[in-house]
Formats: sequence, C-alpha cells, structure tokens
Amino acid sequence: MVLWFSYLAGSALITGLLAFGARRLLNTRFSLLRTVLAAGIGEAVSSPVLKGLMSGLDPAHPDVSATVWFGVLGWACAMLAAMIVLVVWEAFVPTGTVPSPVFWVRSVRARAARTRRYWQISWIFVRAGLGPYLRGRQRPDGGESRSRLAHSLAAALDRGGVTFVKLGQVLSTRRDVLPEEFVSELGRLRDRAAPVPWERIERVLRDELGAPVEEVFAEFDREPLAAASVAQVHKARLRTGEEVVVKVQRPGVRTVVERDLDIVRRLARTVDSRAGWGRAIGIVDLADGFAIALREELDFHVETRNMAAVAAASSARDPQVRIPRPHEDLCTARVLVMERFAGTPLSQAGPTIASRGLDRVALARDLLDEMLRQIMLDGVFHADPHPGNLLLLDDGRLGLIDFGSVGRLDGELRNSLGRILLAVNRADPVALTDALLEVTPRPDELDEQALERAIGAFMARHLAVGQAPDAAMFTELFRVMTRFALAVPAEFAAVFRALGTLEGGLTELAPGFDMVGEARAFGGTHLAERLHPGALKDAAAGELIALLPTLRRLPRRLDRITSAIEGGRLTVNVRLFGDDRDRATVTGLLHQFLLTLLASTAGIMAVLLLGLKNGPNMTDAVTLYQFLGYGMLVICSILALRVLVGVFRPRSHAR
Repeated sequence: MVLWFSYLAGSALITGLLAFGARRLLNTRFSLLRTVLAAGIGEAVSSPVLKGLMSGLDPAHPDVSATVWFGVLGWACAMLAAMIVLVVWEAFVPTGTVPSPVFWVRSVRARAARTRRYWQISWIFVRAGLGPYLRGRQRPDGGESRSRLAHSLAAALDRGGVTFVKLGQVLSTRRDVLPEEFVSELGRLRDRAAPVPWERIERVLRDELGAPVEEVFAEFDREPLAAASVAQVHKARLRTGEEVVVKVQRPGVRTVVERDLDIVRRLARTVDSRAGWGRAIGIVDLADGFAIALREELDFHVETRNMAAVAAASSARDPQVRIPRPHEDLCTARVLVMERFAGTPLSQAGPTIASRGLDRVALARDLLDEMLRQIMLDGVFHADPHPGNLLLLDDGRLGLIDFGSVGRLDGELRNSLGRILLAVNRADPVALTDALLEVTPRPDELDEQALERAIGAFMARHLAVGQAPDAAMFTELFRVMTRFALAVPAEFAAVFRALGTLEGGLTELAPGFDMVGEARAFGGTHLAERLHPGALKDAAAGELIALLPTLRRLPRRLDRITSAIEGGRLTVNVRLFGDDRDRATVTGLLHQFLLTLLASTAGIMAVLLLGLKNGPNMTDAVTLYQFLGYGMLVICSILALRVLVGVFRPRSHAR
C-alpha cells in the first residue's frame, strides 16, 4: 500500500513538473486539463525512450555519468512530447472553442431547451416554405413571388412568438433594405397576447415594489387595460389620490427573449454565410441592433428615463401634445408607474372629434410639430407613434403614451439630419449629397458625380414645382443610397420609421393632411432659427472661447519657428515606433524570426552530429556525438514548437 501510494505521488509530481515546464517553455497559458493530459502523455512516451537508451548500459558496472545524461535526455523527450501534444491540440481545437466540462454540466438543461426551441423555430420557417431562401438556394424572382414570400415570412414570425413578432416590426421599418411587399406585410404584425393571471402579476408587483399591492396603491384594477407579449397595463390609484397606469412585465419573458435572441443571432449568421441577399442587407448587424433594442425594452428603467427626459423637454415649451410623467420612486426594472391620462384612443376618437367640433388639421399639426421637436431638438423621440399609442384627451389636446420603443439622436446626428432636411427643402442635390456623405462611411470606389446625378433625378421626381411630395419619397432616397453602397444609419432609419408610422395616425386624424409640406415648413422655420445673427454670434463666441488657449500660445510658437528658420536650426523630429503597439508588433516579429533561425541552426547541427560515425562511446549503441545530436534535435523541436504556438494562438493568450 505504501509503495503504491509512493508511486502515485511520484507520478503526480513528475506530471506536475512536466506540465509546468511545458507551459513555461511555450510561454503560453493553457487550461489545467489540457496541460495535465499533455504532461501525462509526455511521461508515458518518455518511459520506453529512456528504457531504450539505458539498454546499452552494463548493469554490473553502472556508469553514473551516462545514466544521469540519459535521464536528462529522457526528461527532455517527455517535455517535448507534452509540448507537441499541446501545440497539436491547439492547432485542431483552439482554446475557447470547446466549453469546459464544468460549463457542460451547468448548461445541459439550458442547451436542451434552446435546441428544442431552435428546431421548433426552424420547423416553423420550413413549414412556411422559407427553407430554400434561408439556405440561399432560391431567390424571389418577380413581384408575385416576393408577395408570397413576404406573406409567408410574416406568418412565420407571427407564430414564432414575442421576439420574432418584434423582429418583424423592426424589419418593417427598414425600407432601405427590404422591398415594399415585405414592409407592407411585416407592418401588419401586432404585439398581442393573452392576459397573465392576477396571481402571477401580483407576485411580480410584490417582488419589485417590496410590499403588498394594498400597501402601495389605494386601488388597483386586477383586469388589465391591455396585454402584450412583453407586459400588460393596469389602472390604479396611489394613496395620494393620483390616478396612474401600472405597466407590469410578464413573468419569465426575459428568459424566453434571451433564448430567442440567441436563435435569431444563429439564424442571422447562417443566412449571412449561405445567402448572398443576407450579406447584402447586413443581416448580422440588423440582428445585433435588434437584440440591443429589445434588451433595453425589457428594462423599464430605460423607458422611465426616456419618458422623464421627453416629458421634461415637452413641458418646458407648453406643448399641445402631453407626455405622461413617470413616478420614478415606484419604477423598477419590471414595473413602470406613470401618470394616467383621461381620454380616448385616437383610433376610436372619430365620433368624439366630430361631436365636439375639434379642428382636425390643428390637432394633426400639433402632433407632427411635437414629434419633429422631439427628433430635431430633444434627441429622444417616440419610435412607434401608431394610433393605439395616441389619445384624444378630455381637454381637447392629444396624449402620447407607451415609450417602450424610443429612438435617440446625438447632437451631431441631429445637425446632420437638419442639414439633410434643409437640403431637401431647398431642393439642392449638391447639399443633400454632402449631408448624406457626412453620416455614412464613404465606399472606396464611390462615384460621387453619379450619386449627385441620381439625387438630382430623385429631387426632380418628388420636389419639382407642382409635385405633391409624400413620406414615400424618403423610401426612394434610401434606395438611391443603397444602390451606391451607402449604409443608412440605424438612427435615421428609426426616425423615418417613426414618421412613417405617424403618417397613419395623421391620415386618420385629418384625411389629406400634407405631412411632408408641414415638415418642410417646420424645417424652414426652426432650422433657419439657428442661422439668425444672434445664433451665429453665440456659436462664433463659443468656438472662439474654445480656441482661446491655442491662440494665446500661437504667437510664441510662430516666433520660435521663424527664429529657427532664420538661424538655420529648424529640424523635424520623427519618432519611429513611437506607439507601443508598433514596438510590440516589431518585437514579436523579430522574436519569431530569431526563434526560427535558432531552431533551424539546432536542426542542422543535430543532423550533422547524428551523421558522425566515430566518437567517444557512451554505451555500445550510442556515441557522445549521437547523444549531443539527439539533444540538439530536442532543442530544435522545442524552438520550432514555440514558433508554431505563436502562429496558432494569438498573443493575447500569452502570459
């Protein structure tokens, strides 16, 4: 028993030393499992090698020196074998491509559920006849074929559940990448679901608010006002007497969405690799952007901040369109409590408008003005203003609700969008071309003159005298940009999606309302305000203040330069490899070159030494020159493996 334990301890010690030595010689970090297995293989390989070397020694007259040197060579062979295993393993199965066994154990159930869901979604798409298109084996030929495909795609997404319905809604806004048939069909998708039982909703409220519903609210209507796939809405009254609306996230929806987003990502990668049309529309980027937006929608903290920002900006200008204010102290990641408006959904407000004699055109103009102000001035805007999210309030004004989907524009993008609208308003193709090129990456082989002519033809069709422009003209503008490989920024796509959605509400509110004409008037009024003398003076003063430190130093620097030129002392110093990354790159290449040179030299010396027949004998079968040759061969192999591991493994994984 003691001998067996001693053997195991010795073997473990040798394996540990081999593992440590292999990792140090390769100068690369490997997983513990890989290193130990490689060391065990190296130890197993070295045993017969060592026995073969020792076989020539005379047991009756042991040569201690030869035994020690043969032991060193055997140890080196074991180390070499372990390194070979690590390098070959890394070449065929790179680190990170196979999860660890611990991860396997923890994720078996999740992987099984995801696999079932993946096959379920795949079967839905196959049953809808979309299999050949996803594999890239078929493309829609004519308009009728596209219409059938669009209808099948919309039906498949509708059956896929919450994530895929919302994906279809997002795709319906991308008129720049999808034909009109797809936009029309996908635009009919509506987010709907059966209400969640009160017991489950009450549990979410108690967990999020930290108290029973009766302690937080004076009254709470258990019947929901509306139910969607992400959340449902209830009426309530606070203990202070304020009427509120409570939006509660459906239990378990986050898990379902995260699983489906992984499937969307996988499907997008599959289509991108197999179908040319997927790469053409940038389907992977679309999937990534959709995942970011949907995860934000699942966090009601984001919606709370957006609503508060829009409401604050709106109240500062006494708007005709009201934005509900959230009760931020009661808002959590899964519960949103906001001001309740007394009114009628716009889709049902026709009789009320007629009976009260309200001015439909004035209401439509107020609604458009509010949306344009959110987009152009505030930078945070409602991205889904369909008639269901618009209310006709009892005081005759309009209300805008449900900020789960919002768009954002930073200051630079707002300025660029302003220049685009101003160029459209002036029908200036050169200015519009310049404004578009400011917000999109310029392709290497862009024909700018051809782009200007195409935009000029676009303006001639839609903005000529006597023409009545409509929102569809921006769809054609996107088509022109796509034809010249100009990527439409996702933020701008969200803007025109919101305006396209708003057009339906404006038409329902005031049939025949000239949305584009009113928008042009808004642009001419508010964008021109930035160009009046006072605004230009303020802008110039701001720029001057920013440049003041540089201007103060400029005379001294000019004096030094002119003095150096006059005295013939002007020199220009250029620091080669001033960047640490440049030095690291050159150092790495030089390191690899030197290792390759040393490995080649050691290999040549090994061949020469092994070819020598004469020399002092260490045993009857091995001479000293052969022993040195074997040693040089081991050194050559180790150096070569160092070079190879640098090829197979990025330097970010090195120690």
